[in-house]
Amino acid sequence: EEILENGEARPSTLAFLGMYVLGALVFGVHMLFHNGISTADDAPIWLKLTAALIELTGGETLPIGFVLVMCFVTWANRMLNISTSGKWVTVSLLAITFLPIVITVDNLISTIAGWFGAADGAYEIPFLPDTYNYFLSGLAFVLVFWAFTYKYQRSFSYAVTTNAIIFQHAFLLSRSHRRILFDRISEVMVERTPMGTLLGYATVTIMTDSGVGLVEESVGVSAGAAGLPGSSPSGDDTAADKVRKGLFRSMFAFLTYQRTTRRVDHDPRHCFYKIRKWEDVKLMLNEMHRKHSQSNMLEDIKTALNAAEESEA
Repeated sequence: EEILENGEARPSTLAFLGMYVLGALVFGVHMLFHNGISTADDAPIWLKLTAALIELTGGETLPIGFVLVMCFVTWANRMLNISTSGKWVTVSLLAITFLPIVITVDNLISTIAGWFGAADGAYEIPFLPDTYNYFLSGLAFVLVFWAFTYKYQRSFSYAVTTNAIIFQHAFLLSRSHRRILFDRISEVMVERTPMGTLLGYATVTIMTDSGVGLVEESVGVSAGAAGLPGSSPSGDDTAADKVRKGLFRSMFAFLTYQRTTRRVDHDPRHCFYKIRKWEDVKLMLNEMHRKHSQSNMLEDIKTALNAAEESEA
């Protein structure tokens, strides 16, 4: 078994452009709260209101405004069902969203305790910083996020051989290998998005009779909210407990809600994901499928039998 000429491929360098843009967006939110907004006297009222809200809620001691904005970014990214809406991306966004709460939790506790007469700093945790540094945290997140994205996009490799199609994936400790014979192919689908047309790449998806190439996603409010620990109703709950649990369930459902869709599977592990040599790959797949199809094999047998009869005559 040999790899055909031009039969090796990897995702384009710009295949995961959305991930890099998302990382830059998160860094931009950090910089927005780090620098604030300077408004002129004749600035629109909505801009003045935004600047006032950022100044009021974006302090590094209790960055409530930043957490709310990042919650919206996380929810919107999840709701859109695009290439950046995956589980691990959502987990990363949730981590950077609630990191300020973790860092400044002692400040929050001390502030609440101060309302009841506690001394200043009575509940401070020594090893936690007093403030959340927007610039350093945003810079660290975007660099780590981009590094993992680059490592992830380089973990895929595809090959068209004389006998089959091979999809390989090796990322950190995860490994996968898929081999599809040419006679299993029922359809070869090429999809070029507007961005792919501009940047010169396309996704080539292999469809088989067994269902390879299709995926059905069914994630909704009940799937996310039902599994939240400590939020299940109980007969012993007081009115305050019911309100608290209902608030937790609503917030978790808001963050995890996602539409239900059935679509062609563009998982980079199971297709030629956003490759540049898509035309060559498509021609190779069609030609190899034709050569290995049953109709072509029957035609070869018929030709061989006719040749044998002519030689005997």
